[in-house]
Amino acid sequence: MKKIRVGVAGYGTIGQRLADGVAMQGDMELVGIADLAPTLSIQALRENDMIGANGVKYNLYLVDGADKAAFETKDIPVAGTFEELCKSVDVMLDSSPGGVGAKNKELYVKYGVKAIFQGGEKNSVADVFFHGYANYEKGLGVDYLKLTSCNTTGLIRTVDCLDREFGIERVAITIIRRVADPGDYHRGLTNALQIDKAPSHQAVDLMTIMPHVNATGILVHTPVTHGHIITVVASAKDGKKITKEAALAAFEKHPRIRVVTIDEGFKGNASLFKYARDLGNRRGDMYEIGLWADSIVETGNDIMYAINIPQESVTIPETMDAIRACMKMQLTREEGTAETNKYLHIGKFKKQ
Repeated sequence: MKKIRVGVAGYGTIGQRLADGVAMQGDMELVGIADLAPTLSIQALRENDMIGANGVKYNLYLVDGADKAAFETKDIPVAGTFEELCKSVDVMLDSSPGGVGAKNKELYVKYGVKAIFQGGEKNSVADVFFHGYANYEKGLGVDYLKLTSCNTTGLIRTVDCLDREFGIERVAITIIRRVADPGDYHRGLTNALQIDKAPSHQAVDLMTIMPHVNATGILVHTPVTHGHIITVVASAKDGKKITKEAALAAFEKHPRIRVVTIDEGFKGNASLFKYARDLGNRRGDMYEIGLWADSIVETGNDIMYAINIPQESVTIPETMDAIRACMKMQLTREEGTAETNKYLHIGKFKKQ
């Protein structure tokens, strides 16, 4: 079987994980990564002899404007130019800073390369706003897909899960958002909470992916780094009651939802991050979202629950789904997500 050739543009927080995700897929080949400067991430890769996930050799390509001499000074091998990488792949995963991906698209169009953009780009850069579970089939054979943001990705997993089981009409969400990724300094040192104007973009994005659901939401920025927490109130169609037992049963069946409890020791976002490290997960990543069984409560006919979003890694599985859809590797959401889950070892804890 011929493997799908994949490149990654931008080796930052998401790009590192996208490269690893591709390297773990048995039916894909990571051709190379591209970046601008010899960042700490690339220096660490060099110290590991450019070996990434599954022992795969990571070839580095330089984007326009990169100072090749800076890489040579640090003895970082360079395989070629970004343009050469584009000519060598079937699909590019673009995790460049917001706005750069739209510029890179000119090269993708020039060389007839499909591309998948991350949540930081405007929706107009792509033909389809994509989620692996909610609208996989809409991405089949499409040239340009865009992923939802980390919060929206995890949020849609749960809303889609309930929607397929009960038929959801309306959701109201509150997002308690980490202010920056671990290791970032550009947001400053803060001791305050900051609220955005409602509705949050996650609510609007959810309605773009799932137009039959009426969504609204509030977002609060918090001075923490290890994950977001979202609370959701979901209402079924025709006033149908959703019980706690029925909702919990639906969530427990979903491969990318990890149901946890406070009594087990999962007190919050930091508990889930520590647990991922204790599992030995690379970089402390967790592909599943955490959902507290203790948080599921009935409010009239509605159901309320809380989830944790591991913002650095949550979109990686859905990006692998997007490759499968745009390349028509699998033609249904069930088949596509199952293959991604298999190679990323997602949901294995449910079988233990």
